[in-house]
Amino acid sequence: MSFESLAISRKNASKELAQLAEDHMKHDLLQSDRDALNSAAQKFGTFTTVGSLVGLGLGAVLAFRVRSARAVYFKAFRAMEKPTHVQFAGGRTEPIPDITPLLKPTTLGDFAAYMLFSAGGLFLGGELGLLSGSHAAKRSITSDPESKARIEKAFRAFKADVLRREISRLEGQSSSDVDMFLD
Repeated sequence: MSFESLAISRKNASKELAQLAEDHMKHDLLQSDRDALNSAAQKFGTFTTVGSLVGLGLGAVLAFRVRSARAVYFKAFRAMEKPTHVQFAGGRTEPIPDITPLLKPTTLGDFAAYMLFSAGGLFLGGELGLLSGSHAAKRSITSDPESKARIEKAFRAFKADVLRREISRLEGQSSSDVDMFLD
């Protein structure tokens, strides 16, 4: 699993594409459109960051609760009376080993619980923040129909430029189909 699979750490594609997008923003959009896009991007990032942090905190709290419950169960198990021998129908008796030390909560188990629950909370919270942030950003962009139309037109022009650059990059390479997949 790469670090970029977490929502909080995802970045934009490349500097070349970022520069192309910046050029389209300057030439194809009004200042109010650029402000709306920047506001939507900040909203998106804020929701993702807050979701990741809340998920991390909830994961740690859940790990603490699970650790506490494990300790209580162990204390109850240790305090109860346990059989020491088993007697078979033939009259033979065999001793039962004491497994209490094997059930004792360990520092390694506590560390693993905190790490796994926190990582799960970070992932789940980040993804929920990502979804809610994208919804909030979409609402802020689509609130003005004229601005939405200009932004969509600029995005289509940007997408066409990106595809043109990809075509020229692919045509400039060798004619071998295998080389295209090795990049």
